[in-house]
Amino acid sequence: MTTATEHAIGGAIPKQRRGAAATLHDSWVVAKRNLRRMTRIPEIVVFGLMQPVMFVLLFSYVMGGAIQIPGTQASSSTYIQFLMAGIFAQTVTFATAGASAGIAEDMTKGLVDRFRSLPMARSAVLVGRTLADLCQTAFTLVVLAVVALLVGWRIHNGVPKALGAFALLLLLGYAFSWIGALIGLSVRSPEAATSAGLIWLFPLTFISNAFVPISSMPGWLQGIAYWNPFSATVQACRDLFGNQVGPVDSAWPMQHAVLMSVLWSLVITAVFSWLSVRKYRSASG
Repeated sequence: MTTATEHAIGGAIPKQRRGAAATLHDSWVVAKRNLRRMTRIPEIVVFGLMQPVMFVLLFSYVMGGAIQIPGTQASSSTYIQFLMAGIFAQTVTFATAGASAGIAEDMTKGLVDRFRSLPMARSAVLVGRTLADLCQTAFTLVVLAVVALLVGWRIHNGVPKALGAFALLLLLGYAFSWIGALIGLSVRSPEAATSAGLIWLFPLTFISNAFVPISSMPGWLQGIAYWNPFSATVQACRDLFGNQVGPVDSAWPMQHAVLMSVLWSLVITAVFSWLSVRKYRSASG
């Protein structure tokens, strides 16, 4: 049977439905639409996988032997243990650019205007989009984890804690997808959305503990890196995977990395989901 939202998307506009259950259903309908689009354009998934895989191979085999973690000798096998939490976190956050471009494309094609005219929850379009991006991110993480295992990365704290680490990564990715949604609603073209979605991510990921220890940075930069939400998730994943290489930083955010990772993700989700829905209500294609 055709549901109200699906029927509305097809043409006829039924009476407005209200309530949390209706909002969740509308969001799932939009998420399915975006997931179907990904399967029909597999290049989106393939090229989304190529970048993180290339980062793993380049950092581990080209640069790994030259980067020394305090308390260890420089080697590719040691560095891959240190590296992978950062690559995982970078992968989920870089998906922000895709979310920005996708929403911007829907805006330019007038699809968002059509959704806004339908009797569906205002937040459903954005929630559906971010849920679809979350599913794609989860698939990318699975493939990336397999590649990491092939090049020597290992989990040392058991499967339950490893699953907890991946849950933190997906929570961070979902939080950042709302930043991508706001960017996509704020620019005029998919090209601009892609650039705007990436340009701020590079300093965020590199001024962190993802690729080098924070202690190797200038003193004035270390404070920024310690309180970077990206750093918290990376450190939390290293703790849960059992991949801590060298001494753990004594800074409070690093000593309570799991807590900080969850708090940062929840705060980012709350703030940017509110801003995105607000922007969506006033945006025009």
